Amino acid sequence: MKKPLWTLGVLIALAGTPALAEVTLKGPLEQGALVVGQTDPAAQVTLDGQKIMVSPRGFFALGFDRDHAASATLIVTTPDETIETQKLAIAPRAWNIQSITGVASKYVSPPAADLIRIKRERELKAAARPCDTNEDFFAEDFIWPSSGPVSGIFGSQRIFNGEKRNPHFGVDVAAPEGALVVAPADGIVRLAEPDMFYEGGLVFLDHGQGVFSQFLHMSHIDVKVGDRLHQGDPIGRVGKKGRATGPHLHWGMLWCGTRVDPSLKIPGIGAEGAVPGMKASNN
Repeated sequence: MKKPLWTLGVLIALAGTPALAEVTLKGPLEQGALVVGQTDPAAQVTLDGQKIMVSPRGFFALGFDRDHAASATLIVTTPDETIETQKLAIAPRAWNIQSITGVASKYVSPPAADLIRIKRERELKAAARPCDTNEDFFAEDFIWPSSGPVSGIFGSQRIFNGEKRNPHFGVDVAAPEGALVVAPADGIVRLAEPDMFYEGGLVFLDHGQGVFSQFLHMSHIDVKVGDRLHQGDPIGRVGKKGRATGPHLHWGMLWCGTRVDPSLKIPGIGAEGAVPGMKASNN
């Protein structure tokens, strides 16, 4: 049985306490999910001890990584300093794991000569992901940034020659080279790099409060840092630049460094990332 998209919890329901009537949580409470909360804008929120930003409209984001534990602790403090604690049960997900042998080493680990570049680009990416943008674009429903079969799903993992590789932290859309990439939701461009070692053409789109979309392997980029985009605005074109074996768009999402499944932000989409007219694959 699928979990409802809306999980409604009444955290504060005290007679004569109008400051905070309830907290709502939208999204599945499961590994890899980004959940949108709403409460009194003046309330203070923490998740497992981490302070959570609350927007002027009362929205906040919670992210649960691929291997999150079975529970999380949400604490809400009302403007009158009433403290309420709720334990959230985080459901596990089954991940597709593949073991592949006989892979040439050059495809498993980058050459030593490229490590300096990789380190420099890693620092560039980290600096382009602020966690304090007090916008709440993430609270809206998202759309697919490109059209095509889903050829890679979040959380899958490959073992090359007995060595575990990083899990696949995103959704791959097998769109043809040159296909349009659009903003899945409103956001601010924080990074627009045409030629990264791993990612090729790379764009970071800031949806607020540390929620970022990442678009990889693009052949062309149509935006620049600082641009404010609306849902559906052009970002660039699908390509196969960087460490890619063919044209596709890799769409990743982070919340303050926690990698989450972007497909779960689209209405009616399950954890498998399947959409009407598209075929889901574990490859």
